[in-house]
Amino acid sequence: MRIGERVQGRVNALRRPDAAPRRPYRASNLLIGLSILAVAARLIFVNQPYVDHWSWRQSDVAAIARNFLQNGFRFGYPQIDWAGNAPGYVGTEFPILPFVAAVCYRFAGVHEWIGRIQAVILFAVSLPFFVLLVREIFGSTAAVWATFFYCFTPLNVFAGRSFMPDVPSLSFAIVGLYFFLRRVEHGESSSFFVAAIAISLSFLIKITSIVIVVPLVYLMCADMSALSKAATCRRIPKLLLFAAIALLPSAIWYWHAYQIAEKFYPHHFFGAGGIRIESFSAYWHIARQTLTSSLTPLLSLMALIGLLVAPRSRYSRFFHWWLVATVLFVIVLGYGNRHLWYQLPLVPIAAAFAGAACAFVDSKISWRVIAVTLSILLVSSFTTLAFWCVQPFYQSSAAQLRDAGLELRKVTAPEALIVAADMGDPTVFYYGERKGWHFLETDAIYNGNPDDSEQAIENLERLRRRGATHFVFTKNTFWWLQSYPEFVAHLTNNAKVIEATPEFRIYELITLAR
Repeated sequence: MRIGERVQGRVNALRRPDAAPRRPYRASNLLIGLSILAVAARLIFVNQPYVDHWSWRQSDVAAIARNFLQNGFRFGYPQIDWAGNAPGYVGTEFPILPFVAAVCYRFAGVHEWIGRIQAVILFAVSLPFFVLLVREIFGSTAAVWATFFYCFTPLNVFAGRSFMPDVPSLSFAIVGLYFFLRRVEHGESSSFFVAAIAISLSFLIKITSIVIVVPLVYLMCADMSALSKAATCRRIPKLLLFAAIALLPSAIWYWHAYQIAEKFYPHHFFGAGGIRIESFSAYWHIARQTLTSSLTPLLSLMALIGLLVAPRSRYSRFFHWWLVATVLFVIVLGYGNRHLWYQLPLVPIAAAFAGAACAFVDSKISWRVIAVTLSILLVSSFTTLAFWCVQPFYQSSAAQLRDAGLELRKVTAPEALIVAADMGDPTVFYYGERKGWHFLETDAIYNGNPDDSEQAIENLERLRRRGATHFVFTKNTFWWLQSYPEFVAHLTNNAKVIEATPEFRIYELITLAR
């Protein structure tokens, strides 16, 4: 019977191609289709003004880009707009994104899509490496499903078209992790250097990607555990070289950025205040927001299942250690993680575990009809949830700031200095193409709402002495008009309204002799 079965199997193989050889082609076509749809999703509203809920971060990056264009391409001296009449040099991440945007501005003009498209491109570049990374660890079926989740997770869709460093940094991290795994498995010198350079760029663009050191160390340990003591010793110089390539450029740049922040007003280093342990309620809010609106409840549930049923292999704990590192990062940088983009590294981790869950379920189902039905149900459910959850990200929260800025550009001279009651969002300065201060401010850093009218008056008078020429309210601070009547009376006596709409109110200040 066994001989007959073998013969019949060979005959069938001659009659039609075996399903297994065809499977890679189907998977490749599916992945190509997913990639095209993912890029298309990120091109929706790609030229949208920076008025969404992440407006303030994008407006800062965009201001740095425009200041490169207007004030000379001084790469090591990024400038913001809210330092009043000071140059406004600040310590930031390696400003390659705004610098590239500034170069493009010179040829194509200043457009929002130029800033946003960089994240889209680098996301697309990372996709095949994410597929390969998950395939190496969890298998092909898991890789296809993980890619689907990674492509359309709400947080990743929105961040993947924002003029911010987070998706570019994550993209380089994924590329670096894949090539490092390839180096560990196959010993290729080219993979060694590609991994080191990609990880170095990831750290430069956003130092918070440093959490991938934990899964990197895991791969090193898993690799060397099978080596002799002599072979392990021979690996150490290469690992030191890898660490030097990956870490030394970041150490040099961030030391320079720190010196810039120390030397120049407003003495600001981006992200410096994020390291702070928060209350349990704050972490619960982060967790609830991440598991629902950022990832969707369905992806969170699938990832939890995958965490428990992920297949065992030599490097199968890779994503587990990445998850541990990311959770610790959220805890240690509790205050910084009030911003959703700090949880972006959870997206590829959750997607990989969800893919592993799908592969596990698929392996337990023998009937193709049931497998296809469940797949369709999962795809349609996740797509619907993702579409529902991603919409609030696009909603405007700073349109009135942009409108006020555009009006300021019309009615004020280029050298005007603006005091803006803008809740700390620099969008009004970016679109107004004017310098100024947030209000209230302490050393140019936004200092919240006034305790009382006396504090507001003192703050305004100090800025008038520094040369402030205009004051602007926007709709989100109109409530000040009722809450601080003495300040409003003082402003009325020392300024005149030159423009008033339902969205903003602009005053021209009576300037003081300096």
